[in-house]
Amino acid sequence: MLRNKEIQILLFIMCLISVAAMITAFFISIATVILVLAISILLIASCIIFTRWRYREIEKLSSYLRQISSGDYTLDVRDNHEGELSILKSDIYKVTMMLSEQSSLLQQDKIQLTDAISDISHQLKTPLTSMMVMSDLLSDAELPNGKRIEFTHNIRIQLERIEWLVTSLLKLSKIDAGTVQFKKDKIIVSNLIHAAMQSVLIPIDIKEQTVSIEGEDSVSYIGDFNWTVEAIINILKNCVEHTDQGGTISISFTENALFTELMIADNGKGIPKEDLPHIFKRFYKGKNASEDSVGIGLAMAYSIIKSQNGDISVTSVKEKGTQFRIKFYKHVI
Repeated sequence: MLRNKEIQILLFIMCLISVAAMITAFFISIATVILVLAISILLIASCIIFTRWRYREIEKLSSYLRQISSGDYTLDVRDNHEGELSILKSDIYKVTMMLSEQSSLLQQDKIQLTDAISDISHQLKTPLTSMMVMSDLLSDAELPNGKRIEFTHNIRIQLERIEWLVTSLLKLSKIDAGTVQFKKDKIIVSNLIHAAMQSVLIPIDIKEQTVSIEGEDSVSYIGDFNWTVEAIINILKNCVEHTDQGGTISISFTENALFTELMIADNGKGIPKEDLPHIFKRFYKGKNASEDSVGIGLAMAYSIIKSQNGDISVTSVKEKGTQFRIKFYKHVI
């Protein structure tokens, strides 16, 4: 403590003041000199004791900060008293809590990243293994032409699947990073449904399913047309996939003062109750999911809708069907 230049200057000034006071007191009486000397000694000693106490408190804070820097956020430095040191302790504790929360979030991000990489590797491994086997078979000069055409066609299908997976993951990563600038145009919902239906007309026709669309042409919302089409396509694909031959898919939309609502329902197999809380999670595959399902379509739809001041929910009854309810709010709530 005494090596501190500021403390040395303070003690020097106090000693000078004490000497000046004793010289002045000398002209009064010897008793006054003794009194001034005693008071000066007490004041200087009190200053040294108080300064030493502050140094100990600062050393405790330094030790506390070193423990925080090593990753220990469990300590509580608050003392609930008044004073500059107590205020500093309280502020340090607040910063510690912020660092703890950020550390927890970073840890969660690492776990999610690890899981995502694991899921992506698993999704890519199957088609890549299949293509490697078929490419080895194609190198056989005696392979019949029919088989060669079949294997080539299968390889193309697997490549298209990989391309779709990579494209979808890139879109999701852009949405997560906040780099997607969603437009805020007035979208006519009937036009939105018509555009989304174009991508599922062939599977609907193959399965001889019926689609009913109900809603006024004036119904609209503010959002991004192309991105919302992407979301609706993924929901429609899910409905088509889980609806039996000759089933029905119904689409309806309405508008009120608070939000524009879009409902997409089917009379298919339904979603098991235990799967409902998880269907919008990435790479989640429910019990009724097909072997080709990746578990990313509904997750993408969820992210796109949420990013446009919207909300999506799902209800389902086993063997009776599933209903997706989408709301685009007119104001932030």
